[in-house]
Amino acid sequence: MADKTKGRPGIRREDRVGYDFSLTYRLGVMFSAFWNSQVRGKVLFLATVLILVILLTAYGQVILNEWNAPFYDSLERRDLGEFFHQLEIFAMIAGTLLLLNVLQAWLNQMTALYMREGLSRDLVDQWLKRKRALRLASSGLIGVNPDQRLHEDSRNLAESTTGLVLGLLQSTILLVSFIGVLWELSRGFIFHISGHSFSIPGYMVWAAIFYAASASVLSQVVGRKLVKLNADRFSKEAELRFTLMHANENMPAITVARGEENERRRINTDISSVLRVVKRLAMANTNLTWVSAGYGWLVIVIPIIVAAPAYFSGGLTLGQLMMSVGAFNQVNTALRWYVANFGPIAEWRATLMRVTDFRQALLDMDEDYDLKDSIAYEDTAPDTLTLKDVVINAKIGEDIDECGGFRLRESDVVIKAGEKIMINGDHSVNRKLLFQAMAGLWPCGSGTMGLPPADDMLFVPQIAYIPGGTLREALAFPESADAYEKSAVEAALEKAGLHSLIARLDTRARWDKLLDSDEQKAIGFARLLLVRPRWIVFDEVLEGMEPEWQETMAKLLTSMPETGMIYIGRSEAYLEALQPRVLHLQALPSKSEEPQPQVAQTGASASAGAAAIPRPGALGRSRRTTGYMDKASG
Repeated sequence: MADKTKGRPGIRREDRVGYDFSLTYRLGVMFSAFWNSQVRGKVLFLATVLILVILLTAYGQVILNEWNAPFYDSLERRDLGEFFHQLEIFAMIAGTLLLLNVLQAWLNQMTALYMREGLSRDLVDQWLKRKRALRLASSGLIGVNPDQRLHEDSRNLAESTTGLVLGLLQSTILLVSFIGVLWELSRGFIFHISGHSFSIPGYMVWAAIFYAASASVLSQVVGRKLVKLNADRFSKEAELRFTLMHANENMPAITVARGEENERRRINTDISSVLRVVKRLAMANTNLTWVSAGYGWLVIVIPIIVAAPAYFSGGLTLGQLMMSVGAFNQVNTALRWYVANFGPIAEWRATLMRVTDFRQALLDMDEDYDLKDSIAYEDTAPDTLTLKDVVINAKIGEDIDECGGFRLRESDVVIKAGEKIMINGDHSVNRKLLFQAMAGLWPCGSGTMGLPPADDMLFVPQIAYIPGGTLREALAFPESADAYEKSAVEAALEKAGLHSLIARLDTRARWDKLLDSDEQKAIGFARLLLVRPRWIVFDEVLEGMEPEWQETMAKLLTSMPETGMIYIGRSEAYLEALQPRVLHLQALPSKSEEPQPQVAQTGASASAGAAAIPRPGALGRSRRTTGYMDKASG
């Protein structure tokens, strides 16, 4: 297995779409997740009761099949009294089976419900372990649309697993129950051909096995493409859903840019991809229907044809014939379970593959980065932060000469608690990578960062994150809503210029839609007053805010003299209000970006060169998922 997962997701596996795991291994992964879940006891209890109900149902069906003989014999004799007596017996048997069927249906649904609960909670727990979700987002196709795998795929897998396992169990019990009945019924069949008489022990059993086996083999040949087609369909459907969701969330920007036509083409491309897979899947299912439906219609007459020689020779009464037909159908149904469920099994295997790939990718997120160079992180005293010979690479897993990047011009920096710092520099520098490096999310580079304890640091990214729920919950995030006193919360909102929101603290709404970007950032600044951390690291938070908002936020920061602040970016408001010590970032272009001495740059070309900011790796592009405040991992 080590060879199959070699390399770091997001570094060397951007184009990987799945793992090459066997079905046995995937089943082992999911069984392990189930066995360690909190719903194990409930599911095992329900499964035990289900097995008991299925056994009772199978016994009732055997009794019902035996009832065929006296019932049809009474019809053959035209015995009206016996006919009504047999109807009374049928009512009792059918009523009992009805109760068992209803109970089994309820138990099936409850088992699927708890299976889904266990699987969904396990996947969410694995996804939201420290830094995993962010790293997964930069892992190529496996990190696209995690919501699809966490919601739809987990639901489909739980429900289909429950249905298929119970269906297989029920078919197996029926097979064991009725194969003995059918063998006993066909044991005395004697065939007369051309004056010769002979018997085939249990020949109806062999006929049922041959009939079901031929259907299974033909179904396997016709429907072998369904597993891959279903996997492709789930993947394409997820990509389409993500495109639609992404367009909807960014519709204001799309409309302003007059980009509706571009988005329409993009969405139509994804729709076409889905439709192509669905068409191929429809054709494969149509071909499979020739087999399943054809054998389904033939089974109406096949058991009668098989038993006809014994009946016409006088070896069977009409009742015994119908009893044989009923037993044959039960055996055939049990044997053909795989045929009847080939399509659902294909979908189940495709869903199992997507869920196990997703879960394995999450577990892989805990592996160490496979980097040529990496920043060394050290623990320092709570009142000290150090940056020594810090160099940041623009891409993951490449030398600075190959990908470019930047360094901190001041080689040995010591910052004390309460000190105010601003870090800016060359325009071509992607300063966000320094922010991520200090947060422990971008270790690509060299040098040493000495960081205070993680609980003493807060990181404020440029894009604010407002979770769903009440405004009080948003202010307390990631702590609980009751973590801070009401008076402190109201005072923080007042100081952050959000007085109008005090009356709506406990209102549940989509605050990320109701508040503009400046107000959302102000929520984060208000929380600073509640937390009062010893250290705060900002990522260009004030840039882009309206001047009055910048002034209000800078004034708020001046009320925290005991807090060490590191502002990464260029903010005049921060400079004027806090008078920080300024550090500088110096660009280190890659060899391909170095100016050629034989060509002199002029106006337009020089401007283009200055704008050629090195593109960060996938982790850099996923920075918005970190939340509007994220405690450092240290």
